[in-house]
This record gives sequence, C-alpha cells and structure tokens, in this order.
Amino acid sequence: MSIAVRVIPCLDVDAGRVVKGVQFAGLRDVGDPVELAAAYGEAGADELTFLDVTASVDDRDTVYDVVRRTAETVFIPLTVGGGVRSVSDVDRLLRAGADKVSVNTAVIERPELIGEIARRFGSQVLVMSLDVAPNPAMPSGWGVTTHGGRRLTELDAVAWAATAADLGAGEILVNSIEADGTKQGFDLPLIAAIRAVVTAPVIASGGAGAAEHFPPAIAAGADAVLAASVFHFGQLTIPQVKDELAEAGYPVRR
Repeated sequence: MSIAVRVIPCLDVDAGRVVKGVQFAGLRDVGDPVELAAAYGEAGADELTFLDVTASVDDRDTVYDVVRRTAETVFIPLTVGGGVRSVSDVDRLLRAGADKVSVNTAVIERPELIGEIARRFGSQVLVMSLDVAPNPAMPSGWGVTTHGGRRLTELDAVAWAATAADLGAGEILVNSIEADGTKQGFDLPLIAAIRAVVTAPVIASGGAGAAEHFPPAIAAGADAVLAASVFHFGQLTIPQVKDELAEAGYPVRR
C-alpha cells in the first residue's frame, strides 16, 4: 500500500452538539463540534466526518452553521452526512464548506440519486454510508439498516455496496452497528466482504477501542479508519493510532 492510510474522527452532531452512544443508543453530550474539530485538526487528523444524528428539518440550519464555522477553522477535508435527500441538499452543504457529503437512507429509497449527485459534483464528493447489522436472511449474512440502525431493509449489505459503487459512489463508509461503541475492534469479516466487491476506497467504522485494533482493519481491506468515542474521551490520540499503523508497515501522513 503506497497511499497513506487516513485516520478520521467522527463527530455525531445533535442540535449543534457532539454526542456519542453505544450501538446508536444512550447518546451523551461530548462537546462543541467546532472546538473538537479544531483540536483534531491540530492533532493530525487526515479528515473529519460530521453526521447529523437527528437530521430533523428544524435542525438543518444549525448543521449548516456548524459546517460553515468548522470550514473557517479547520483546513482538512470535511465530510457531512445525515438527512441529505437531494442534489440541492448536497449543493448547499458544499457551499457551506463541506468537501464531501455522506448519503444513506435517501439513496436506499431512490438509488438513482447516487448517479445524479455524481454527475453534478463528481464521484469524489459522494460517500455512501452503510449502517450494517447481521441478518441471516441475507446471502452475505449482513443487511443494510436505516434510522440509526433501528430499521432493517431488504438490502444485502455486500450487494448494495457493489451497486452503490457501480452507480457512482466515490467511497464506501462501512459502519458495523453490532460493533459500534463496543470498543472490541472492527468487524473484520464485514470489511473484507465489502472490499472483495468494490474498487472504491473503503472506510472502516464501528468498534475501535485500542490502537492495535486499527492495523487489522487495514489488513482486512480498509483504506481509512474512522472512530469517535476513543478520541472524544481521550482514550486514544490521532498520533497514537498513526504510530500503531506505521509500526505495522502502513504509510501515514505526519
């Protein structure tokens, strides 16, 4: 691998504050998103991801304001997701300062939106977010969920990842609901299964609890690693994760 592995803190934003829970439940306040983003930028994060976990209509202006203030403060790529339902939503987020936009529920309901966004703005701005849960009814054993992991769809996670990439998604963010917030490590078989069917970059999410959890995610096929609570609560720093990746032989940006 010659391209540097990206380390990405994820900030789940609810009503203008960063929150974090376990398996998308029991959310608690972490802090101000702009302040946290600035700290992560100074610590060496390669990118930042903001996810609006409520995505309510009333909260939209708050999220745009957070994006604008963050873009004015932090100069690394910023991905924003949650409640993106149209090309105009993407346009507004990009104008507010986002570099990439993450989509999930809207493209499950209307897959052609992937192509519409990719043709208008380029595939590089589109991150397909998959909230994945075990589902023995699916051929791969994993199913796609929506509404914060609470609602199962009829989509096989691996097949849907391949379809989304074919339709124009520039990256695939794979979040394991089962592993989310557990700090037991990434879902390596899931990452490998997604890697086997897509050539687009894969971002591994869900389960990081120690520095040694990150290199196996890259070995399984991820191009980037995303984590939240271990960074928010000071259990790990960005440099610690990069040191672990470098010691395992993976290139990182210093």
